[in-house]
Amino acid sequence: MIPLPRRAFALAKKELFVFSITPAVYGIAVFFLAFVSVWFFYVQHFFALDTADFRPFFSVFPLVFVFVIPVITMKSWAEEYKTGTAEILITMPFSEWDLVLGKFFSSFGALLAMILLTLPVPLSLLSLGTFEGGIIITEYAGIILLGASGTALGILLSSVSKNQAASFLGTLLVLLLVVFVSDLSRIFNLPGAAADFFNFISLSFHFESFSKGLFDSRDAAFFLITTFLWLFLNTRVILFKKWSS
Repeated sequence: MIPLPRRAFALAKKELFVFSITPAVYGIAVFFLAFVSVWFFYVQHFFALDTADFRPFFSVFPLVFVFVIPVITMKSWAEEYKTGTAEILITMPFSEWDLVLGKFFSSFGALLAMILLTLPVPLSLLSLGTFEGGIIITEYAGIILLGASGTALGILLSSVSKNQAASFLGTLLVLLLVVFVSDLSRIFNLPGAAADFFNFISLSFHFESFSKGLFDSRDAAFFLITTFLWLFLNTRVILFKKWSS
């Protein structure tokens, strides 16, 4: 039998091929790159700021991920259920972790490719000022960790959705909640305990330190733990469907 990592990567390779022939993925990639560029140069007026700081560029990523991640993850399991191939997958000699990690690696790989395509924006501007390379690396590290947690959550929600539309809408609404829930404490001036709770579960709150170029191990741990938690819950969903089928 193939070792675990190879089985998961073999499934991910198949999923990535499906992504490569899916028009929606190319469409959302163009939207993603155009949105972050327009936001940075025209909405935030980077050249008018007259400062060597990419924080306005990275600060919009939590917002754009709310729309990008649901498109990437909506087919993960929902399409398998719709076409009936999920039953074939769960009866094959793969563990629940093989299946879930295969889905995760493919979706996260697609998102990571989009993130890497944004590199020309900061690289093309490095000669215009004295930018701190370490800060840029930290900001990208935060984006990747945020994307991993959001992707794992999207795949989990796809596994409990009946079709792609339900998966997309469900993931969109949940991501809106977990990304911007910390803003509720500021808008409604919530008391300390409630504000702390909303901040703790907010993805954008834990991304703030990275957007400032500060690597906070607590925020990194939050993203890693939530990524593992969503993947673990996904394996439980698959196990339940396996025994109930």
